[in-house]
Amino acid sequence: MQERLLGDWTSADGKEKMKVRKLDDSVYIVYYDGDLFRAYHSDIAETPFASVQDLNSNDRKYAYVVWKLSDDGRHLNLRNVNRKVIPKESRDSATVAALLTKNARNPELFGEAIEFTREK
Repeated sequence: MQERLLGDWTSADGKEKMKVRKLDDSVYIVYYDGDLFRAYHSDIAETPFASVQDLNSNDRKYAYVVWKLSDDGRHLNLRNVNRKVIPKESRDSATVAALLTKNARNPELFGEAIEFTREK
């Protein structure tokens, strides 16, 4: 659990809002633009990742994101993991971790970044 991630965040363009809360010692609950997600933190290949599960969908889809928090804790940068590199069929954590480790230096691994600023 990264306590510094907890809080209320707004995207750089002001259009997206995100609230990150602690559920227990290893799970975050994220409210993002009207949707609820459960997120788990893990470090793979020296990179902080989050496995994010959509709690609103019937099949509870997973996504993977990499995050970077500024040193002052005011700016959070999120990037989705590219589904072409880590296919959505890769469900178990060991397979996903192996693929992330294998592709850690692959420039195609990540999608576009979204930057958030911590709300006061």
